[in-house]
Amino acid sequence: MKDIRLVSEQFSQAPQKLSFYSWYGSARLFHFRVPPDTVLLHWLLQVSQSGGPMCSNVEITVYFRYGAPPVINPLGTSFPANTSVQPSFFVKMLQSNASINISHPAPGDWFVAAHLPPSSQKIEVKGFVPTCAYIFQPDMLVMRVVEVSILEPNVPLPQTLLSHPSYLKIFVPEYTQELRLELQGCASNGSLGCPVHLTVGSATLPSNFQKVLTCTGPAWVCHLLLPSPPWDRWLQVTAKSLAGPHVSVAFSAVVTLTACRPWIVNFKQLLQSSPNQSCNASTGLLSPSPGYQDLGRNIRVGGGPFCLVNYQVMREDMDVVSVHFRPMDRVSVLVHSGMPSVMRLYLNTGMDSGGSLTISLWANKSMISNNTLVMVCVNAASPFLLFNTSLNCTTAFFQGYSLSLSTSSRKAKLIIPYPETDNWYLSLQLVCPQSPEECEKAKVLIETTLYLVPCLDDCGPYGQCILLRRHGYLYAGCSCKAGWRGWSCTDNSTAQSTAQQRMATLLLTLSNLMFLAPITLSVYRCLLVEASIYAYTMFFSTFYHACDQPGEAVLCILNYDTLQYCDFLGSGVSIWVTILCMARLKAALKYVLLLLGTLVFAMSLQLDRRGAWNMMGPCLFAFVIMVTMWVYRCGHRRHCYPTSWQRWVFYLLPGISMAALAITIYTSMMTSDNYYYTHSIWHMLLAGSAAFLLPPRDKHVEPWACSQKFTCHYQICKNHREELYTVT
Repeated sequence: MKDIRLVSEQFSQAPQKLSFYSWYGSARLFHFRVPPDTVLLHWLLQVSQSGGPMCSNVEITVYFRYGAPPVINPLGTSFPANTSVQPSFFVKMLQSNASINISHPAPGDWFVAAHLPPSSQKIEVKGFVPTCAYIFQPDMLVMRVVEVSILEPNVPLPQTLLSHPSYLKIFVPEYTQELRLELQGCASNGSLGCPVHLTVGSATLPSNFQKVLTCTGPAWVCHLLLPSPPWDRWLQVTAKSLAGPHVSVAFSAVVTLTACRPWIVNFKQLLQSSPNQSCNASTGLLSPSPGYQDLGRNIRVGGGPFCLVNYQVMREDMDVVSVHFRPMDRVSVLVHSGMPSVMRLYLNTGMDSGGSLTISLWANKSMISNNTLVMVCVNAASPFLLFNTSLNCTTAFFQGYSLSLSTSSRKAKLIIPYPETDNWYLSLQLVCPQSPEECEKAKVLIETTLYLVPCLDDCGPYGQCILLRRHGYLYAGCSCKAGWRGWSCTDNSTAQSTAQQRMATLLLTLSNLMFLAPITLSVYRCLLVEASIYAYTMFFSTFYHACDQPGEAVLCILNYDTLQYCDFLGSGVSIWVTILCMARLKAALKYVLLLLGTLVFAMSLQLDRRGAWNMMGPCLFAFVIMVTMWVYRCGHRRHCYPTSWQRWVFYLLPGISMAALAITIYTSMMTSDNYYYTHSIWHMLLAGSAAFLLPPRDKHVEPWACSQKFTCHYQICKNHREELYTVT
């Protein structure tokens, strides 16, 4: 029978094209919001492929996480020191649809990230390899409850289970120390026994701390105790019958909340005191405010008058995904053994989960003794308060991060990449494992440095912090260079040394000096336009590669994009003008085609700078013009053109071979590892082929003739009649 209390909803986002993984920006991120009271979350993962039969099936990795983008590491690189990373929950799939079901998911932000396998080292030229597109689209289907019973503290709520489960929820107010859920008066068809299955809490990924309670014995022993439940939110409870489809189970659910009275620091007195005066625990603390004394008339206060010292924290927004937290009084946090000192970090805006939370602590050496230890727990949703019974930093539904300070280690640091969207709590307490009596009067001042930053240390000297966006959500990632890898570009397992970086820069820049050969030959043969184009290419290629280096040996005389555009334009026009020069056209037609070709190159490179055919297309057109002119001359003279076998053997064949080898290297042999060597060879082959393929000077033109005419003051070059049958 269908449960009429359940309604279904579906959410979808626009599909995205997947990329091969090289850094976090290669992964495609999807951001969903799960509505409250959801009992079932169904992910439908759809993948489509385009590009033709040449595209092969590839494995797609899909990650899921609640509260923040998933922290992934497909390359197996190392994280920075003091970084705490939980294992990611992921599934692998091919070009077929898949689905994932999650029961009782936590309401709020859910993130899905997907990518293709790690990218190969080969540098592929666009246009020479098939373009394969893998499109990924996740759809989210939820089933939520519209009728939920509310459990009030110390008020029994009768329930009867038959074929459908009961859905309950409890509101946990702030400063709740403990929650106890108990089933009373449980009976199955009038007989004693309690065949009930309880699920308390919501499911989260990658870690799931849902509490499951199976009641099969007497009713008076069926209860669940939750220390430090999540504050200021609803807690879901689902009760299912284990007695069969036609057997009724009746019981009463009772919840008891134990309040935690906070001892709030009095900042007015601290501000009135002298700046050089040390903080005093007896005068710097006040009784709780009236709002905290009234957690509810039915809530029992236990564990003494106070259970924590509340240090208020000011949140200072610095920039996008950049926040500074500091105590309101701008002094150290006083830690003692009586109860934990708690600081709350507000990371619940929905825009704080895209950075890294950095916590640095420092203890005053003069105030910490050999037998004392400062324990620190960092938790989300609620603070850890049970330092006197346990040191595992585990709350009801969260496994916290633990730190410690002692005489041997007075500094501690914790880095949490992509912290969950929630209120985070920093709990500190002084413990003495060997001699507890020493802790009774001991106090320690702890200096705190609390930041949320987009990238840790701005990705270091060998990385760039890049702000990424998915619709209105912003998150940051590090793009590494010079062989450095890792979350913050701190993994140097494949890094280049400084000597290797300098050698790469010298190879890529000095190899352009080979263009001096075609420049000299062009001036010698009175080809001034060609010489100027080769000089342009040599200049911008040299400084583009000097600016393109990833390491320390970098020199940028202009904007990087400008240098890159000029380098690509010079390379294409150099090939174009060399082929046109080989065609031996009339001067007017030659320079018209040269200018038109340059304009076409400028336009095509602006449209797609990486497209191979944007450069090869005009060059092939010039090649057709050259072949047409050569064939015309062959037919007109009735013998092969060029006529000299020495021209073919010593100039054309070497030039054509060098050009073919250069194209082969450029299109199929370059990888990320050998780029510095293969691309330098490409420079030398391109310049060398231009020097060999340039046509010889006309017989009636003297060497360096154009340079000798500069003193005439009337004309640069003498006008002469060109004949189509000139022998070269």
